[in-house]
Amino acid sequence: MNDITIRPATLEDAGPFLRLVEELAVYEKMAPPDAEAKARLIEHLFGPRPFYQLVLAVKGGRPVGYAAYFFTYSTFVGRRTLYLEDLFVLPEARGDGVGHKLLVTIARIALAEGCGRLDLIVLKWNELAHRFYEKHGVKRMEDWALYRLSGDEIASVAAMPDA
Repeated sequence: MNDITIRPATLEDAGPFLRLVEELAVYEKMAPPDAEAKARLIEHLFGPRPFYQLVLAVKGGRPVGYAAYFFTYSTFVGRRTLYLEDLFVLPEARGDGVGHKLLVTIARIALAEGCGRLDLIVLKWNELAHRFYEKHGVKRMEDWALYRLSGDEIASVAAMPDA
């Protein structure tokens, strides 16, 4: 584990980061981001108004994983929440402590930022991720269900009359 470095991403990491995102899409059986989405990912990370933050796991001089996160707010706790959007490790680097180091880094960031919560979502079929997080004491929220509006659905709701 000593040869694994976790560090903030820089603009020079854009290409390797996008390749990791593509690998995550393959793993999650989803379509990878298209060229426009990739451009937004980089702009939203390194542009004048960043929307999220990124740490990379580097092993042997090459990025092998990442954690992307941003902050939300909990009105019940009265503190910020660190939302972990992605934690991904290349298959060949799993079992080497990379995921553990990424999660510990994210927890330390949440603590340093005064967060009252650290939230994340795991796909139901991803038993490997469920075991990983539960091994680290992350609790599954059985009483909460995720709901989502996407694309045209957002526009449809936005177009509804106020009353």
